[in-house]
Amino acid sequence: MKNYVFSLAMATAVLGSTAAFADGEVNVYSFRQPELIQPLLDAFTAETGVKTNVLFLDKGLVERIEAEGTNSPADVILTIDIARLTQAKDGGVTQAVENETINSQIPAQYRDPEGNWFALTTRGRVVYASKERVAEDTITYEELADPKWKGRICMRDAQHDYNVALFASMIAHHGAEYTETWLTGLKNNLIGKPAGNDRAQAKAIHAGECDLGLANTYYLGLMINNDKEPEEKDWAASVKVLFPNAGDRGTHVNISGMAMAKNAPNRDNAIKLMEFLASDQAQQLYAERVYEYPVGPNTKPSETVAGFGAIKPDMLPLAEVAASRKAASELVDKVGVNNGPSE
Repeated sequence: MKNYVFSLAMATAVLGSTAAFADGEVNVYSFRQPELIQPLLDAFTAETGVKTNVLFLDKGLVERIEAEGTNSPADVILTIDIARLTQAKDGGVTQAVENETINSQIPAQYRDPEGNWFALTTRGRVVYASKERVAEDTITYEELADPKWKGRICMRDAQHDYNVALFASMIAHHGAEYTETWLTGLKNNLIGKPAGNDRAQAKAIHAGECDLGLANTYYLGLMINNDKEPEEKDWAASVKVLFPNAGDRGTHVNISGMAMAKNAPNRDNAIKLMEFLASDQAQQLYAERVYEYPVGPNTKPSETVAGFGAIKPDMLPLAEVAASRKAASELVDKVGVNNGPSE
């Protein structure tokens, strides 16, 4: 098998810069599960002959690269959410890449202005709505604070990266004062304290506990196609997707993305991999595998995702969203969203 997953012991063993460099190889540090990215890496190896070595880290990715310093074997970083990509940049573990092949495939709003990270796919932060109990087929984020939804909304931890990014986009569009008032209204429309993950919101709607839930689009795709846990198919079948603000600025999207590690020992091969991941071929493979929206101009979402309806993404540059994350997190605590409704 040309592509394999590093064990932590193996990764530690190759920290020396000499050992980290290997002609015809590239080292990937990934926050994404290996099974999600393996088809892309297999296709890359088949096309280029370059072997990929993958270290999967579900936490502490930036801290690990920092600790490894100049001897880090990391060449390419794959992760999700604008928060983690900006954390990598701000943590000083990335380097700028100026590459016309990549830039031509990744729209400007989905890449760092300085070239330190690039989006590969997007996911909409949408509203799951009960097919039985919600007549509306359109909604805005602003409307989630409308008292008509009192006791009808569920969501996961308000401090989760996915929600903080959405709240940051509200600050970028409306300012902190408006967003504080809006968050208070949203909080008071919740069924209780935020809980569970995005799948749990569909489960709660299916059970009749709430009528609306904030969640990412790709979770619905995963549930629809989950043959191992058929109850999730029932959850998915009970909801429809509402794309907030489709009639004006568009739906907030977040990303999965890539970055070049600061001390990449196999830089040329890393560039080859990044160019491949930005290509139409890889974009389509990725979209089919993870039920996210490809960002490439010549690729389309999977049949499952297309079935949700058309998405009009908010064109706000994600760098602006990232800049408002700290303020958004502070507002979550100030309003006490995680305490649930107070009225």
